[in-house]
Amino acid sequence: MSDDNVEDMEASSSSSENEEEEMAEDEENGPKTYLPGQPLKEDEHLVCDQSAYVMLHQAQTGAPCLSFDIVTDNLGSDRTEYPMTAYMVAGTQASSVHLNNVIVMKMSNLHSTTKLDEDQESDDEDDEDEEEDEEKKPNMTFAFIKHEGCVTRIRTTNFRNSVLAASWSELGVVNVWNITQQLQAVDDPILLERYNLSNVTTPVKPLYSFNGHQQEGFGIDWCPTELGVLATGDCRRDIHIWKPNEGGTWNVDQRPLVGHTSSVEDIQWSPNERNVLASCSVDKSIRIWDTRAGPQKACMLTAENAHQSDVNVISWNNKEPFIASGGDDGFLHIWDLRNFTSNSPVGTFKHHTAPVTSVEWHWTEPSVLASAGEDNQVTLWDLAVERDDDEVIDEELKNLPPQLLFIHQGQTEIKELHWHKQIPGVIVTTAHTGFNIFKTISV
Repeated sequence: MSDDNVEDMEASSSSSENEEEEMAEDEENGPKTYLPGQPLKEDEHLVCDQSAYVMLHQAQTGAPCLSFDIVTDNLGSDRTEYPMTAYMVAGTQASSVHLNNVIVMKMSNLHSTTKLDEDQESDDEDDEDEEEDEEKKPNMTFAFIKHEGCVTRIRTTNFRNSVLAASWSELGVVNVWNITQQLQAVDDPILLERYNLSNVTTPVKPLYSFNGHQQEGFGIDWCPTELGVLATGDCRRDIHIWKPNEGGTWNVDQRPLVGHTSSVEDIQWSPNERNVLASCSVDKSIRIWDTRAGPQKACMLTAENAHQSDVNVISWNNKEPFIASGGDDGFLHIWDLRNFTSNSPVGTFKHHTAPVTSVEWHWTEPSVLASAGEDNQVTLWDLAVERDDDEVIDEELKNLPPQLLFIHQGQTEIKELHWHKQIPGVIVTTAHTGFNIFKTISV
């Protein structure tokens, strides 16, 4: 018997008094709720609480994809059965301008990751569980489209029996791609092999390209009420409106909408009103436009100084006349369009400790939204929640807003998040460290 083992045996024969002290110490040093910003001791590290998730999977794409969109598929709405499948399109930001791609991807075999309590699992089932875990491994299939320059933003739409993706390039060009063939390829290994072979000799070309922007940009959105219509905004300050032709191209109004004085950071069409869109800018403003008017007169409403600094992202509520915005100041603001020009948000939330990089309302729950920030947090909010005066609150949690439902961590430099419109409660996020797709017990 080694000396180490002797010491272990001696240590285990300590008095009952010492055992009680150790148990108390173990309880003190056991798992605790971690709030972002708290210092960690040298021997402490963060561990994900799997019981807080119904599903949690991670994925890598090689070069980071800092913008993506979820593709609306034909698998049905309100899907709740596992395993899940999700289709997405993303754009890379590789180190070389010539090594970038638009990536069409299929995530499949996404099983629930909720674990049973340990006391419910028997040792006899260990081997069976290992086999089951192997069967439950998620799959990811890719089809690549060569893209000149880093993709700064990408968005999809279904139009004329095809799925289209519009991508902003760092080279100042906006491309529209038909990704229907790639979506078929990721569903079928034989089609994917053929596609990959043909793509080497005959690279896919965009349906249409527009190089009329004088700088690169980030603002881009397809109109949900007038299919095929697109708005793009650049880092100069210009927003251009695209309208589709019968021949598979677009007429882009060369006259930009006049109003912003600095970079357009995000664009969102109204989910219900035709010809109406919102934009936000480094000039600190949020503007509402009616594209039926001439470019000089299209700006109908403006919230000046909507944030203390750059307004990075906006999201238009699908059910209520609200817009959510996130800025470099770390604030989330909620704006009521019925009283927009008062420059007074109807709700303000300060939890993020760094710039907000993404915000999106839930598609069917009008009070629920998600946000992400450069503080490496994804936060879920329910604005309908109010704190009960009689509620007993943990000392560590009392400074958190009662509307804050959940904090998701584990990714570095989170750039974008999207709710899956067809799988209730599922969120996909992208960061420099890859993708997460998850569903929490909170929403």
